Amino acid sequence: MEKYFTKLGPGVRALTKVGLEGKLCGVSEERQKTSERIFVTEVVLREGWPGIHVESEGAFPLHTLVLVEFPEGRREVARTVSRSVPLPLPAGRLPRALRKANRSEIRRWQENIKFEEKAEELCRKFAAELGLEMKLTRVERLFDRSKIIFYYTAEGRIDFRELVRQLVRALRTRIEMRQIGVRNEAALHGGLACCGRELCCAAFLKEFAPVSIRMAKEQSLPLDPEKISGVCGRLLCCLLYEHHVYQELSRSLPKLGKRIRTPVGPCRVVRYNIFRQTVVLENQEGREVEIPAEELRQILSENQEGA
Repeated sequence: MEKYFTKLGPGVRALTKVGLEGKLCGVSEERQKTSERIFVTEVVLREGWPGIHVESEGAFPLHTLVLVEFPEGRREVARTVSRSVPLPLPAGRLPRALRKANRSEIRRWQENIKFEEKAEELCRKFAAELGLEMKLTRVERLFDRSKIIFYYTAEGRIDFRELVRQLVRALRTRIEMRQIGVRNEAALHGGLACCGRELCCAAFLKEFAPVSIRMAKEQSLPLDPEKISGVCGRLLCCLLYEHHVYQELSRSLPKLGKRIRTPVGPCRVVRYNIFRQTVVLENQEGREVEIPAEELRQILSENQEGA
């Protein structure tokens, strides 16, 4: 289910802005006239869960309970948390909001939520009694009540066979234990990042690419773990966003520590400002001077010619 959190990508919030005349911001008028239109609405399956975007043929009022059908065929009741916006996008990319949920569907949805609370309490109790070192993150009962899914995190593999047996006896339904990583846990819970915006993993990230401490070094960021780590405890995913820009701009700059012959004597490259394209040199006396990168390239060229 979490794979549907971000189908529209990072630009979805910008795209869903509508002007006073109902025109789509960021989309040409010609494209608006010729493209197929669908209505896109943000919904939540449970209170406190990150929103997902769904498509529909018509608009739904805010805070409406709707019946959503996912591509794999399963259905769920969800509550709209944004107004429906027409977008020139092809149908079939998102889960589909079929219609407003009827009374029986709403009743089942409410009963499932109460059942999830009971199941979560039992799972925590049984896991503690069995001494299982696991952290229960979320409990989800499918709308058709075919099974209940327990999302959890753990440092290693957990033998939960006895736990499953106890849960089956107590809940009388199929049980699925689904282990997730700490980044997935943050995506499921949602929240605010250190920048003040919604967590990328909850808002639009569909895949988690590897992030290394080297990326922080190449961007001249402080290597304090508290400053470059997210709420999940891992390195910030956004370190990857501009990394390629830093790499491209730094290709024409000398490596740190490189020794260079200058008109004022031997110097060493101690740091540089990629965006200003300047380099800081340190002479043998420890004095520093900042010069344009273009001027330094000219010095290096003259050194090669004079060699």
